Amino acid sequence: MAYLAFQEIGAARLATDTATALQGAAAIRPDARLSALEWQVVALARRDRISSLRAPTRLTRALGSIFGDTRKPRLADPSLEALRRMAVLSWHHGYSVPPHEVRAFLAAGYSPDQYELMVDSIATALAGDRRAARVAATG
Repeated sequence: MAYLAFQEIGAARLATDTATALQGAAAIRPDARLSALEWQVVALARRDRISSLRAPTRLTRALGSIFGDTRKPRLADPSLEALRRMAVLSWHHGYSVPPHEVRAFLAAGYSPDQYELMVDSIATALAGDRRAARVAATG
């Protein structure tokens, strides 16, 4: 099956391809820039669930201590964590993110132009995915 072959290629290639597509959209807003590390955070956030933004509950922590915590998506750097949070929300909801999240993103040191660049890039990547899915479906 085709989807199994895709999984064998690996997540690293997906992250690299997504980061390259996202950086291509940087030409839209030449004044706003994100570093290569920041673009990687945006690309990797694509696979994170919305639930990764919530603090773990007591039950989750207890189960994690019993069975082992397998995934800790939070980043140690507060600025990169703010970027990851905004990227996760943007991958899932586009421009429809809560205003307090935008304020937190801006308070972390990012500019409104960087926010727009990131969300425009995500929208471009998602549109490309939809186009590719239509082409694959029509054969």
